[in-house]
Amino acid sequence: MKIAIASGKGGTGKTTIAVNLAISLGNAQLLDCDVEEPNCNLFLRHDMEEFEDVTLPVPLVDKEKCDLCGDCANFCQYNAIASLPSGVMVFPKLCHGCGGCALVCPENAITENTRSIGIIERSADWSHVDLWQGLLHIGEPMASPVIHQLQEHISEDNNVAIIDSPPGTACPVIASLSGMDYCILVTEPTPFGLHDLKLAVDVVRQLGIPFGVLINRSDIGDSRVEEYCVSENIPILMKVPNNREIAVLYSKGIPFVTSLPGWNNRFVHMFANICEQLSTRAAE
Repeated sequence: MKIAIASGKGGTGKTTIAVNLAISLGNAQLLDCDVEEPNCNLFLRHDMEEFEDVTLPVPLVDKEKCDLCGDCANFCQYNAIASLPSGVMVFPKLCHGCGGCALVCPENAITENTRSIGIIERSADWSHVDLWQGLLHIGEPMASPVIHQLQEHISEDNNVAIIDSPPGTACPVIASLSGMDYCILVTEPTPFGLHDLKLAVDVVRQLGIPFGVLINRSDIGDSRVEEYCVSENIPILMKVPNNREIAVLYSKGIPFVTSLPGWNNRFVHMFANICEQLSTRAAE
């Protein structure tokens, strides 16, 4: 089973929930798809090893063959290639690697080279949680290719794969949610939390992914998040209180299920609830 942990905004505790769920279930695979700033390993403290490079194809123009017709520039929807009187200019960081410019070139003047945009890392030694993470190179604008390549390593040998998604609702989030069996939306009971939860709900509904809500720091703010979930028939999977002990453990990089009694069982129960929802949905 593939479960994504997502949120409409940053700072809701998404990574905390992903790590604690993975530890509670055991024999789990955890993929940190927040590739611009992966931080699951702040809690797990695994030794990470580089597994593979993430590359994108970019056009390489043969000036001897190019007749400056401009077909390549007219084709590119991302303005990654421009045909000027003095020659063709390529802007690699705008290129999405589709290869269309090479296909439309009548003189076969365009071939493809590759450039690295990030890396995939895997924990070198693990017992209960198999951690993978993507890391986008500094200055690179496109996180989605790194996320897609990272998700290619979801293993069938594990009972469950936990996907720690980027925050928000932009392209990297869509990439991380692709192909998921279920999504846990982490929010907080504040006006900002409710606003961004509604955006996230619209996304997962559009993608057709079953989902539920986990309310973090549930005893702050007001009741409008719960009222919204009830009105929209969205299951509330769990509430995590604004607990000082949890906060102290978090500040030390310690998953709270390893230190506070009862929480491991609560995460296991939440997973069982998700399995039951999916079974009911399949039977309908």
